[in-house]
This record gives sequence, C-alpha cells and structure tokens, in this order.
Amino acid sequence: MAFVEVRNVSKSFVSGTKTREVLNGVHLSVEEGEFVSIVGSTGAGKTTLLGILSGLLPADSGSVTVGGESVRGIHPHAAVVFQNYSLLPWFSALENVRLAVQAAFPDWTRPRQVDQAKRYLETVGLGGALQKRPGQLSGGMRQRVAIARAFATEPRILFLDESFSALDALTRATLQQVLVKLCSEAGKSATAIMITNNLDEALLLSDQIVPMTRGPRAKLGTPIPVKIPKPRTDVQLVHDPLAVRTRAEVVERLAEFVHTRQQPKPESRGAARHEAVTRETVIEEQV
Repeated sequence: MAFVEVRNVSKSFVSGTKTREVLNGVHLSVEEGEFVSIVGSTGAGKTTLLGILSGLLPADSGSVTVGGESVRGIHPHAAVVFQNYSLLPWFSALENVRLAVQAAFPDWTRPRQVDQAKRYLETVGLGGALQKRPGQLSGGMRQRVAIARAFATEPRILFLDESFSALDALTRATLQQVLVKLCSEAGKSATAIMITNNLDEALLLSDQIVPMTRGPRAKLGTPIPVKIPKPRTDVQLVHDPLAVRTRAEVVERLAEFVHTRQQPKPESRGAARHEAVTRETVIEEQV
C-alpha cells in the first residue's frame, strides 16, 4: 500500500433542492517522499479533494488512508499551507509559528518551541522580522511565515492549496525555491500534495503531475511522471527538452478532457492531437 491511498472518493454539495456532484470515483496513490501536483481547470474540485485528503472535509463515499491509517478529521502529522496565509493577526511571526510547534510537540519546553520556530523563520529569510505582526508584513513575507509554520511542525505530509497563486512572479519564484530547499532538507519523510493552476510550478517541484478532469463529477487522470533531475530551476525548464515534452503531455491530457466533454471523439489520434494543440490556449488560461 502506498503512503497515501485514495479509493473511489466521491463528494457532493447540496444547496436547497439542488445537488452538485463535485467528485466522483477519485483514485490516487502517493508514495512516501513524493511531491505530487494536481492540476486542472478552475472549479473542477481540486480544493475540495485536498480538503478531503487533509481531513478538513469528509468524503461522501470512498476511503482515504495516510500511512495505513484512515483519515478521519485532521491528520495529527499533516500541515496545510493555504492561499490566504491564515495567520493570527494579533501575534508576531515568531509566536504564530511557535503556537503551531506547541500543538505538534506539547511536551517540548517553551524555549525549545521558540528555538524551533526561530530556526524555520530564519530558514525562509525572516530572521529580521521575528517580532513583526502579519499586518506589518508583505504578502510574500506572510506566506513565508505560513511555510515556516508548516515545516516547523515536522509533518509527515504537507498539503499546499495554490499557496503561491496570489503572489507576484518574482516573490512566487523565490518562495518556490524556498519550498524546494525545505523539502530537500526534510528528506524522504517530506511527502507533499499540491494543488496548482501553474504548470511551470508543477514541473519545478513535482515527481508526478496528476491531471483532473473537468467538473462536475471530476476524476483524476493517469499520473504523469516528471523525470527531470532535481534540483530544478525555472531557466532549466525553459530549455530542457524533457521538461518541454512533459509540459506538452500535461497540456494535451487536459485538452483531451476539454475535448471529450464538448465534441464526439475524433476518428484518429492525429485528429485528437490537432484538437489538443488548438485547445492549448484555453488550457493555458486555466492552468
């Protein structure tokens, strides 16, 4: 059994007399130490799936196991990095991280908790902003605090929900490299599942990219391995032939999902490939 096993998960939401089936029969396997990105069109249900995997949402049916244990509520050894930072505004950056460390390691002394929090804040480049509150920090700095908070708890699994999508391009690139460094330092124990609409980000970080079909009743497609040696850089991904081929494969898979929902299946694979190319602009706007 893989470290994370998702079997036949479905989820619907009811509003008045209407029921919207968001996920239907989702399967996923993630090995320990893997970094997996889930990509798909906006509104497909990616965040809903991440909520189920992390224990923030219950599934209507199916099963999710992490480390052989069924996920029922928030996993005690999991950390989530959201898009909106989720920091306590009346506490300093140091105290925001220390409180998470305290929850993860209640038997530690306060000085040890402070040292752990300080170490990870320094790792993400915030050694000079330990006592600043979130309102005194930029968006990129607040997300650094959120990343430090997640890794300071030494999680067995990390969930990232479009964690860099609200940041400018330069800040996003910087934090991506911070994440690469932290995952590398955490070693094999660092298993991560990321939701993203940015293919370049997925290529930079992932061991596998999993495309999601369009909703409603979304499913996950066959994982696409990213065999580019790590560590990777943005410049490398622009010129590396394997990166270009992998990106094209993901785009084509997503384009096929769009195509199969809108038109009859083409008569030949060549026609499908042509349709995928013509749809690439649409996918670029979604991913």
